[in-house]
Amino acid sequence: MFDKLGFLLGVKRRSVNVVTVGLNNSGKSTVVNLLKSDGDRSSEIVPTIGLNVEQFKYQNVMFTAFDMSGQGRYRDLWQRYYKECDGIIFVVDSTDRLRLAVAKDELDLLLQHPDVADRKIPILFLANKMDLREALSTVKIAAAFQLHKIQDKPWHICATNALTGDGLFEGVDWFTQQIYDTVK
Repeated sequence: MFDKLGFLLGVKRRSVNVVTVGLNNSGKSTVVNLLKSDGDRSSEIVPTIGLNVEQFKYQNVMFTAFDMSGQGRYRDLWQRYYKECDGIIFVVDSTDRLRLAVAKDELDLLLQHPDVADRKIPILFLANKMDLREALSTVKIAAAFQLHKIQDKPWHICATNALTGDGLFEGVDWFTQQIYDTVK
């Protein structure tokens, strides 16, 4: 209890590992870049090959984000980082209707993985690119992903624009609170 109070009051800092996954071109690297402090942000975001490891501080939590490539040939790498992760950020391109089923399949594989299946780790779903006219709503994405069936893990979905940060910090607030709640 005292540790949790220390984190909430800012006396202690917690370090956590998060895996940032989603299909290629969903905006994962842009999300992670926006969460970094102004001086640490990159001015140019390039597609991730393999993975990038980035750090950012949010509230009193130091996040180490494993920004995983979403290209098909690299998706097998995701599972190598599940065991040590404290949470998962799953980024969805809300405009990519053609690959929504592929993203759902990747989510199912993630949820069934032995390093994730029996753990109560939080999952933040970012329905990215919501500023675009053809974007699906969070309700439609949640239904397509059947998120209502995830009952053994805390999860949250929010509409985001990784370029401007709209909606992103609402989701990261929820995610950080879930991290606090897991402090023992």
